[in-house]
Amino acid sequence: MIPRRLLLGSVLGAPALVHAQPAWPSRPLRLVVPFGLGGAADVAARFVAEPLSAALGVPVVVENKPGAGGSIGTDLVAKAGADGHTLVVLGNTAAANETLQPQRGYVLLRDLTAVAPINIANNVLALHPSVPATTLPEFIALLKREPGKWNYAHSGPGTPYHLAGEMLKAMAGVDMVAVSFRGSNEARTALIAGQVPIMFDGIPSMAPQISGGRVRGLATTGSRRDAFLPDLPTVAETVPGFEYPIWIGLMMPAATPRPIVERLHAEVTRVMDSAAGRETMRRMGASPMVMTLAEYDAYLRRDVETLGKLVRDAGIKAE
Repeated sequence: MIPRRLLLGSVLGAPALVHAQPAWPSRPLRLVVPFGLGGAADVAARFVAEPLSAALGVPVVVENKPGAGGSIGTDLVAKAGADGHTLVVLGNTAAANETLQPQRGYVLLRDLTAVAPINIANNVLALHPSVPATTLPEFIALLKREPGKWNYAHSGPGTPYHLAGEMLKAMAGVDMVAVSFRGSNEARTALIAGQVPIMFDGIPSMAPQISGGRVRGLATTGSRRDAFLPDLPTVAETVPGFEYPIWIGLMMPAATPRPIVERLHAEVTRVMDSAAGRETMRRMGASPMVMTLAEYDAYLRRDVETLGKLVRDAGIKAE
C-alpha cells in the first residue's frame, strides 16, 4: 500500500506538473513578412525586430516569404507551432484576402490571433500632369463627364492602392478602369510616364514625385490632413466619409498561450510609443498605431468586414 503522505504529496504536486510551461522564449523568434524586401511591412518589421530582441534576450529574425498577395507567408504562420516563436507582419491586404482568396487555406481570425498593431499611414491620390483637373472636385466632375475613359494604376487585386480606387468609385459615383501591375514600383513608373494617368500610392513614395512636379498630388486618404503633405486636402473634404489608411500589425497562431501574446503586445507597444518609434514612423510617413489587445482585435474584425464588402460589391477577383 502507498503511504498516505506520499499519495497526498503526489496529488498536491500534480497541478504543478500539469500546468508547467516551458521557458519562453527558448530560441530565436521568426518574424515572417509575407511580402518582398524593402516594402512598408518589411521596413516596419526590421525596425521592431531589434528592440524586441533586446527586450526578450533572443534574436528576432525577419524572414521574407512573398507570394499570392501575402497569403503564402500568412498561411505558413497560421500552420506553425503555437509556442510563441513565430509571428507574421500583415495589414489591409490580409483583411481583403479573406474575401478575395476563398481558397487561401486559413481563416485569419480563426487561425491567427491579434498581437499588436505597428503603424498606420495614408495614401495620396496622384495624377499625371496631362489630366485636366487640378482639384478633387474637378477630377470627380471629369470622371462623371467621361465615365470609363480614365484608367488608374494599382499594385494588384485587393491591395490598398486598388481598394482605395474602388472605394472612390463607389462613394463618389464615378467610373475608372483598374489596371493591375506587378507591384507598386511598376504602377508608379507607369503613372510618371503617363501610361496610366491616375494612382493611389503611399505618401513617402509619391511625395518626391509630387514635389518634383512629375505628378500632381490631389488629396490624401486619412480622416485629417497629412503632416507629410499638409497643403493637400483629404478626399473626405469632397467625399464625406471617405477614409482609407494603410495599417501594419502583428499576429501569431491562435493557440499561442495568452501570457506570451500579452508580453509581446506590451513590448511592441513600448517600442512604438517611444520617441524613437514616433520619429522612425514619421520618417516613413506613418504614425505609431497604439491600441489595447481588445481594440486591435476589434479593428481587425471591422477591417475584414469593411474590405470584404468592398471586394464583393466591386466584383474584384484574384488574378
